[in-house]
Amino acid sequence: MQVNSEPTTQPAAPASGPTRPAGPAAVPHRLSPGDAEKAAALRKMKLVALALLIALAVVFVVAFALQKQYPWLEYVRAAAEGGMVGALADWFAVTALFKYPMGLKIPHTAIIPRRKDQIGASLGEFVETNFLSEQVVQDKLASINVSGKVGQWLSGPGGAERVAKEGAAVIRGTFKVLNDDDVQAVIEGMVRKHLLTPPWGPPVGRMAERIFADGHHHHLVDLLVDRAADWVAANHDTVIRLVTDRSPQWVPSFVDGLVGDKVYLEILKFTRAVQADPQHQVRKSIDKYLTDLAQDLQHDPAMIARAESIKAQVLGDPEVRELASRTWATIKSALLSAVDDPNSDLTVKFKAAVRDLGARLVSDDELAGKVNAWIGDAAGYLVRTYRSDIAGVITDTVARWDAEETSSKIELQVGKDLQFIRINGTVVGSLAGLAIFTVAHLAFG
Repeated sequence: MQVNSEPTTQPAAPASGPTRPAGPAAVPHRLSPGDAEKAAALRKMKLVALALLIALAVVFVVAFALQKQYPWLEYVRAAAEGGMVGALADWFAVTALFKYPMGLKIPHTAIIPRRKDQIGASLGEFVETNFLSEQVVQDKLASINVSGKVGQWLSGPGGAERVAKEGAAVIRGTFKVLNDDDVQAVIEGMVRKHLLTPPWGPPVGRMAERIFADGHHHHLVDLLVDRAADWVAANHDTVIRLVTDRSPQWVPSFVDGLVGDKVYLEILKFTRAVQADPQHQVRKSIDKYLTDLAQDLQHDPAMIARAESIKAQVLGDPEVRELASRTWATIKSALLSAVDDPNSDLTVKFKAAVRDLGARLVSDDELAGKVNAWIGDAAGYLVRTYRSDIAGVITDTVARWDAEETSSKIELQVGKDLQFIRINGTVVGSLAGLAIFTVAHLAFG
């Protein structure tokens, strides 16, 4: 049971300020149900020990008064006398742990209030040496198979749902804490560093070279040729008008019509030929142009400079800021919508992934062994690095406690057993007194 660490609150005292009960029975007023039960048990055992002492005192008085009349009462008197001595001695010993007996500042009494800091330091050192050992922690983790237990929980009913629920809460909390302007500034900085600062020409040229070498651009060329042929076929009048508009004014109109028809037919014939022949000279010329362009983007300084100029025109400062803003807004909106909807694809797939991970941790011994090893190594590192800091929590906590409060806390935890010492001392003292008197009486009586 954890000891209640709330400071002891006492009624106000005159001029001298707050006071505390002087005895070891003084415990913090705010007690947990478990501590309240311990306090009640402690009071009960104190009453039992005190009642036993009083009973022996009464027996001693009666036996002492009547022993001449009834000689056998001498044995009773000796037993009662020894029991009182034992009870008083053990009362003194137990009381000396927590306070000055009867207020007398006898040396080596009130041990806990006077030496609480040393006790706290010793306790912290004991925990650090015997419990915060790297080997002890790793052996304990290895014995409980952490990965297997986690896997069973994750793959069992409610495990994945709980992880998804807590993960959604973390995401929502993170978005509430994050400042949109700061995140957009980070995205903008990443875009400038990884997208704008490196030159575009060489990487674009290398990518284009691979695309052209594999022939993936032929589908795009086919699309352009098909669209061109369809446009020519559907725009006979447009071609005639273009020819007429560009012919001299002195040429008769019927001649313009004849020439326009001839031009239209030749253009249509040409586009149909390019469309029908995959090895047409125009297609080969396009391939050569694109291949040369890919090489120039990688090696021609002038072409590389032109690519950089286009990049600067397309992605200037306003465009980059707008891109960062839109990117963050899109990510934020998509994630919030996904985590708020238990049936969203992200949530469903996340739960499935968690269950799958749990099942693998249970069934895959190799994976479970690796996870257990990682956990053991991490725990070993933490203990190795921070064992003094962890143990220091005990020392610092005890150091912050008030001396009397510390005494009360410790007595609350062990006081019941200490009262048994008083009772045992009373019984043993009675038997010892009886035995000593009997031996002496037999020897010298």
